[in-house]
Amino acid sequence: MSYVGETLSNLLHQTAFFNLTWGNYVMILVAFIFLFLAIKKGFEPLLLVPIAFGMLLVNIYPDIIASPEETSNGVGGLLYYFYSLDEWSILPSLIFMGVGAMTDFGPLIANPISFLLGAAAQFGIFGAYFMAILLGFNDKAAAAVSIIGGADGPTSIFLAGKLGQTGLMGPIAVAAYSYMALVPIIQPPIMKLFTSKKERAIKMENLRPVSKLEKILFPIVVTSVVCIILPTTAPLVGMLMLGNLFRESGVVRQLSETASNAMMYIVVILLGTSVGATTSAEAFLNITTLKIVALGLIAFMFGTAAGTLFGKLLCKLTGGKINPLIGSAGVSAVPMAARVSQKVGADEDPTNFLLMHAMGPNVAGVIGTAVAAGVFMAIFGI
Repeated sequence: MSYVGETLSNLLHQTAFFNLTWGNYVMILVAFIFLFLAIKKGFEPLLLVPIAFGMLLVNIYPDIIASPEETSNGVGGLLYYFYSLDEWSILPSLIFMGVGAMTDFGPLIANPISFLLGAAAQFGIFGAYFMAILLGFNDKAAAAVSIIGGADGPTSIFLAGKLGQTGLMGPIAVAAYSYMALVPIIQPPIMKLFTSKKERAIKMENLRPVSKLEKILFPIVVTSVVCIILPTTAPLVGMLMLGNLFRESGVVRQLSETASNAMMYIVVILLGTSVGATTSAEAFLNITTLKIVALGLIAFMFGTAAGTLFGKLLCKLTGGKINPLIGSAGVSAVPMAARVSQKVGADEDPTNFLLMHAMGPNVAGVIGTAVAAGVFMAIFGI
């Protein structure tokens, strides 16, 4: 009987109930909320479902992300090896390849002024950088945190790894992906605040047709120009443009389909679950994380406002030919931000179609955020 009792006691004490802290329960609740938003409300489910499930797993079983040094048999937890691919910048770069293979840069090529709108939306990044310095972050940590303002999860992970801020990578990535998912909630009030009803109802002229040659040359030219000026952007910009060249060249259909489908979704699973697994209660429930979440939100709001205001300026300069709403799509949450521009415009006039016009600044924002990351790396000599 003593053997049976001891066995049952050991089994009972191996359950998570005896090891969970109040912080773990809080994070498990957050994971449930994220799953609700993703599944019930449809907020970026491709991102939030794996992130939330990784969050759930690590707060029930912390060893799932334990390093080999922390285990008795010298073998790390499953998600530790997934997370290593984040730290080595492999998964963020592959995500960019997939995004490139899925993206039509035609609206950007047809309306090059979109580059300016995408650049204006990066103001939030640099504004948040100085705010982070004031809040006590060191210069590299401030740069890693501020890139959240671009609403670009892969770039946030990439820059945090390159700047040696792996300890902050979890909160930074979760904040970035959370704000990407919450774009339909965060952006509209800001867009309406800085625009009038008349401006929101502006109809833009149809974009000119873009030739196949232009679409083929675009990724080659952008890679050459950007990577010569900022070589450190090559892993992101280079992979983004390689994926797009697969798409537009028309001669490697199998590569384009693989990059935009099977590979893309595999990488999302690995990246999402590993990012979620960095949100253990010990790592996440602290003042530093709260600062990161707050700064990320401020940066994202500033970026949205800056893009909208620059769109407003261009509206004035062009005599009302540009709807300021497309400026808010300059953050790189593709294609969610462009859809929000379309929705807010359609709320004023259901016959107003801004989606393709907004896609120009939206994809420009992807390039702009990668360039902003490259600027930070150049400043710090990485």
